[in-house]
Amino acid sequence: MNHVTLPLTAGTLAILAGTVVSTRPTPSIAVNSPVRIQTAPNALSEAERKAGWKLLFDGRTLDGWLGYREEATTGWAVVDGAIARVGAGSDLITRQVFRDFELSVDWNVEEGSNSGIFYRAVLGLDEIYEGAPEMQVLDDAHHSDGRSPLTSAGSTFGLYAVSRSVVHPPGEWNTARILVQGNHVEHWLNGWKVVEYELHSDDWKRRVADSKFAAWPAYGMAEAGRLGLQNHGDAVMFRNIKVRVIDQGSERDRVRD
Repeated sequence: MNHVTLPLTAGTLAILAGTVVSTRPTPSIAVNSPVRIQTAPNALSEAERKAGWKLLFDGRTLDGWLGYREEATTGWAVVDGAIARVGAGSDLITRQVFRDFELSVDWNVEEGSNSGIFYRAVLGLDEIYEGAPEMQVLDDAHHSDGRSPLTSAGSTFGLYAVSRSVVHPPGEWNTARILVQGNHVEHWLNGWKVVEYELHSDDWKRRVADSKFAAWPAYGMAEAGRLGLQNHGDAVMFRNIKVRVIDQGSERDRVRD
């Protein structure tokens, strides 16, 4: 097994500022699992501001968000400082479009719940997942999708399996991080890199062709798009939603092997 470390970009260092290292027993792969400490949810530290992070949720309103295929944010509400799925409705998407970015978001589910985080979502399709890759949000222990690493929490749903299960149990907050730079994509969950792949590579094309996504030509093809939160009919909450736009011309932010 390979040793996995957090990429030390300025944005990542800002996210980790003011953190402590977990004192839990070291897993089979030795890596520090950072635990973020904040004085208040839905806030940016000074280090994050300097690194270019922006909040996408103020903890009070759904300003900056709309429903997929509709303006109304039906099925969603702000509950205890988090965006919560409260009923039937569409998926929730950002008004802003992102190309290359680093996203950090905390999520929490009830027992058996299923949801997801979409990126580079485009409008005009019947469903958001017909075009946007999805980082799975799931209670692995009590949902059938948790039986396969290909559909477990943190996976690129149906295409790239998680390298290990690091999801917290229902009722506890998880921290997800998604890095998208050009065709390079990484999924991080609770301080671990669990997925890494290249959009439009031969491997990616083969996996798409062998999946349900082969039916939708727009899947994964957008160079930019919205971020989305899935309304899958189950209870889920999101908070501390923040994004850092990556400057393609910045040497500091180039993806390195």
